[in-house]
Amino acid sequence: MMDMESWKLLRSICILSFLLGSCFVYQSLRVVDAQEDPKPAVTLQVDASNGAGRPIPETLFGIFFEEINHAGAGGLWAELVSNRGFEAGGQNIPSNIWPWSIVGDHSPIYVATDRSSCFERNKIALRMDVLCDSQGCPSGGVGVYNPGYWGMNIQEGKKYKVALYVRSTGDIDLSVSLTSSNGSRTLASEKITASASDVSKWTKKEVTLEAKGTDPSARLQLTTTKKGSIWIDQVSAMPVDTYKGHGFRNDLFQMMVDIKPRFIRFPGGCFVEGEWLSNALRWKETVGPWEERPGHFGDVWKYWTDDGLGHYEFFQLAEDIGAAPIWVFNNGISHNDEVETASIMPFVQEALDGIEFARGDANSTWGSVRAKMGRQGPFELKYVAIGNEDCGKTYYRGNYIVFYDAIKKAYPDIKIISNCDGSSHPLDHPADYYDFHIYTSASNLFSMYHQFDRTSRNGPKAFVSEYAVTGKDAGTGSLLASLGEAAFLIGLEKNSDVVEMASYAPLFVNTNDRRWNPDAIVFNSSHLYGTPSYWVQRFFAESSGATLLTSTLKGNSSSLVASAISWKNNGKDYIRLKAVNFGATSVNMKVLVTGLDPNVMKVSGSKKTVLTSTNVMDENSFSQPEKVVPHESLLEMAEEDLTVVLPPHSFSSFDLLKESAKITMPISDSSSHQKTTTL
Repeated sequence: MMDMESWKLLRSICILSFLLGSCFVYQSLRVVDAQEDPKPAVTLQVDASNGAGRPIPETLFGIFFEEINHAGAGGLWAELVSNRGFEAGGQNIPSNIWPWSIVGDHSPIYVATDRSSCFERNKIALRMDVLCDSQGCPSGGVGVYNPGYWGMNIQEGKKYKVALYVRSTGDIDLSVSLTSSNGSRTLASEKITASASDVSKWTKKEVTLEAKGTDPSARLQLTTTKKGSIWIDQVSAMPVDTYKGHGFRNDLFQMMVDIKPRFIRFPGGCFVEGEWLSNALRWKETVGPWEERPGHFGDVWKYWTDDGLGHYEFFQLAEDIGAAPIWVFNNGISHNDEVETASIMPFVQEALDGIEFARGDANSTWGSVRAKMGRQGPFELKYVAIGNEDCGKTYYRGNYIVFYDAIKKAYPDIKIISNCDGSSHPLDHPADYYDFHIYTSASNLFSMYHQFDRTSRNGPKAFVSEYAVTGKDAGTGSLLASLGEAAFLIGLEKNSDVVEMASYAPLFVNTNDRRWNPDAIVFNSSHLYGTPSYWVQRFFAESSGATLLTSTLKGNSSSLVASAISWKNNGKDYIRLKAVNFGATSVNMKVLVTGLDPNVMKVSGSKKTVLTSTNVMDENSFSQPEKVVPHESLLEMAEEDLTVVLPPHSFSSFDLLKESAKITMPISDSSSHQKTTTL
């Protein structure tokens, strides 16, 4: 038999062998696990302690609306008739009436423009000489039709208000109809009849049509079988159902609202400048009754606007969205000509008048014009921009100083935006903000995450009013472009002590007239979708007015950008983590939230949102509007640990709910059991 000492030795050897074997198996399992899960790991450390964060400006993220790509005319502004006053063909008669055209056979009718309109600022009207009568005219009559902006989206059961001005030498019997694109099917129709004495002078006539069918490519027809001459002018067709009855197309309006913009910059852009000053936008020609607005040809983007979406409507739009208006006005400089500083005062006065229109008393000169349009009280206007992208022009600085001094004297509280970039060197003129524009490749914009890290915190703040990825990286709105933009926005968020406002450009594009590429929201007469760049902006909807938390990425993070904010929603406290993985490999990211007293507060998972796709050049389209959109799911986390996977080429956000901690502590009672108390 084995003595006691030998037995102890044998037992020790067995235990040691077991431990060595277990260690080998464990190491083997670790190797196998690493081989199966080769994703590199990084750590995001977030300081959530009270008082450690920095407030983000209430105005950080907004939108920029420019009349480009038929964003307004044929887009957000719900007017269905294009060239409603027949002015687009110019003032020399007879003029081109496009897109108006004659219905059917041309032989029984003669159509031409003349200068007989009753409106002094738009004298062109359409004359129709009907050469047939009820016996000789085609069964449907003769006349003209308007196809709108590449088709009118007429929906069954919806109502449409048609208004027009008519004059005639005899009785009139005019059919006002909404038809299919070729006129073969009538969707709605009403008659306008009047005696010669009633229409011997220009008279406004209105009908409301209720559609009995649907056609996204419909047209408006004005036809008659009564022989004689009839003049027509200022023809409008508006859906009765617009946002709050204010004339905005509902679905496009909602896309803007969902971004939760804190400001809206309008109406341009280059649209404000013009190629030549003679075609630059003049706000005074865009106010008053719509029939009296002359419209104008925007020679930068090469199309006519009737200016139904005018100075008043832009302020109404800002108010309806809940965004601060930022008015950009012409400073006497276009792309090709400029006014000398010695002669700039008429432009300065026009700017002052435009501010008075928005802010003035209802008894003031221009405040009274606003009041007649239905708004007695003032609109909010705290920001104006003097010109656009013309820093360095011969007379820019001189003109700017005159504008600045005049506006500050009249309205000391208004914040003035210079369009000279002050991010790398001080401005040589006074300003509250300087404008920064950037259009570049996805990789360049990703690297510009640090653009404002070393910018001086003294002096005017930055307004990044136009940014986007363009060129081959962008396609017509790619995932790759949106990832570069997401990283750039995280950089702006982290530098929001100097960057106070930022907006993407352009906002809208009607696919029938794409003048710039890419854009955030794509539409035609009946459909729309958001590009990945649009969806990126939705990730930042809670950032304005939130608190920026100090966060640090540790590990191999050259292709990663991340940030953390805290904000309140419905009385609850949240932390939102955002991370861009610009690389082609998945990354494990461990999150460490510090600064919370574990005896009082903890964080738990709420939801995660991921924007990605199988190919970085994937885009959305009318046939696949949700090919590249964010996907939400519940975020689960262990009690003390959160490790998330960042897919390749993705933008992710993780919402953590801050909750009161449940602490188990002994409480004396008759049974001597422990009880759980929530602090």
